[in-house]
Amino acid sequence: MQKELHTGIDLAVALIKQDTLPALLNTATRQLENAFGLSKCWALELDLSGRTLHCAKLGDDSGEFDCNDFSHPFAHVLQTGQPRELTRAASYRLDHTGFQTLLELSGRPRSFWLEPLKGDDGRTLGVLVMCGDHSDWQTIVTQPLYSGLKHLLVHQWISQLQTRDQVWQRRLLKRSLDHLHDAETLRQRCDQLAQTLVGNSDAMTHLRAQVVRAAGSQLSVLIQGETGCGKDVVARGIHDLSDRASAPLVVVNCAAIPDTLLESELFGHTKGAFSGADQAKEGLLAQASGGTLFLDEIGDMPLALQSKLLRVLESRRFRPLGAREEQHSDFRLVAATHQPLQEGIEEGRFRRDLFYRLSQFPLRVLPLRERLEDLEALSRYFIRLYTEREGSGPLGISSHALGSLAAYHFPGNVRELRNIIELACLQTPAGDDIQAEVLRLHDLFDEGPDSTLTFVEAKAVPGVPPTDDIRDLKAAAQAFEATIIRERLRQYGGNRAQAAESLGLPKRTLAHKCLKYQVTDV
Repeated sequence: MQKELHTGIDLAVALIKQDTLPALLNTATRQLENAFGLSKCWALELDLSGRTLHCAKLGDDSGEFDCNDFSHPFAHVLQTGQPRELTRAASYRLDHTGFQTLLELSGRPRSFWLEPLKGDDGRTLGVLVMCGDHSDWQTIVTQPLYSGLKHLLVHQWISQLQTRDQVWQRRLLKRSLDHLHDAETLRQRCDQLAQTLVGNSDAMTHLRAQVVRAAGSQLSVLIQGETGCGKDVVARGIHDLSDRASAPLVVVNCAAIPDTLLESELFGHTKGAFSGADQAKEGLLAQASGGTLFLDEIGDMPLALQSKLLRVLESRRFRPLGAREEQHSDFRLVAATHQPLQEGIEEGRFRRDLFYRLSQFPLRVLPLRERLEDLEALSRYFIRLYTEREGSGPLGISSHALGSLAAYHFPGNVRELRNIIELACLQTPAGDDIQAEVLRLHDLFDEGPDSTLTFVEAKAVPGVPPTDDIRDLKAAAQAFEATIIRERLRQYGGNRAQAAESLGLPKRTLAHKCLKYQVTDV
């Protein structure tokens, strides 16, 4: 009796020391094997659904027993809630694959003792399976040592489940709180972005959420959309909401810089690297280190320079023109284009590998005509900007004027709307609402039947003084030329290639004039 007590204490201490359920079950089954001379002992755990028994030692699918499958004996034990003995002869008649695997691993003993384990609250924890050549299992299960070990096993099993449930609940709570925090952070940043990326449509709401997510990553972003739809605003939003916001946002308009200068602008050059390089110049790649490099109109980048850019994006290393040593730049890339790059790839004008490298996080900005519900918010936003800049301006915009805007197709998108609103602000008394009559919604120029430029109507040209007031012919001519370019760009939806062809100019010449006169794509 004293030896049994000593053994029982040792076994109990060993069980209590186990801090995980698998360790507890392994220790308990091993103790029962040693204490009662069993050939094998198994502990099958009932899952939370109460529909499946699991035996971790068997592994994979053979260790799972469906509680409604009566081709194995455990279903009977769980159904009756009572222990039972199973002979070897009876076990042969059961064709359940998992049960037969358990028999093989047990050495096909003479008999089995199957006993459901329950807590004080009646909750079934699992099934204890004892295997051996015993002729009478009652001589074992009636011993105080067995009863004590079984009671302690059940107690510790419940304790482990409670601990696991508490851990799971804490993890679930933390996950829920993290989700709420992430959702609140997303909402706050979207609200912040809505101050500049204006619009209440579903498309703009979704775009702002995508911009916030893009800002939280270091992936390269490709912004696609028609000219004038606000791709530069999206790029600025990505930078301002990122962890690089305190560093510079370096903007490169690939269409406005001639091919011969674009490489030196990007990479920089040493003194004497080429004719006219009187001093070393730091490139835009180097200037963007720590911040964001925004390559606008990436579709206009020369093919030869695309391959060099691809290498830079892969290594973040580059060599200034004329330099011997490479430099490193830690920049985040955002690119934008109004051109269909897929067509450029098919026509051999744009590298496919560069396209995939740029579009790790693709964003698309819809044209204004596809989100007319944003017209009112955008109009009031531009009125407020005008009033803040000029010191006074209209109070708002009438519903009739908004109706006229909604009927217009806006080939120049948001940028055209801003020009229309600002011109209307100029013609509206301070404190009044903009009326439909002051909205200029038609092209200033049109092509007549003889394919020569004719005025649609004899109105004053914005930016060009009346002929009687001209005192500087050169400045007036430049203003007139800038107006023609601006209107022609708007006529062709910002497509510089078509605008240049219609004016009889090379595309690069048009780009140079746009840069000189500060004409942006309309």
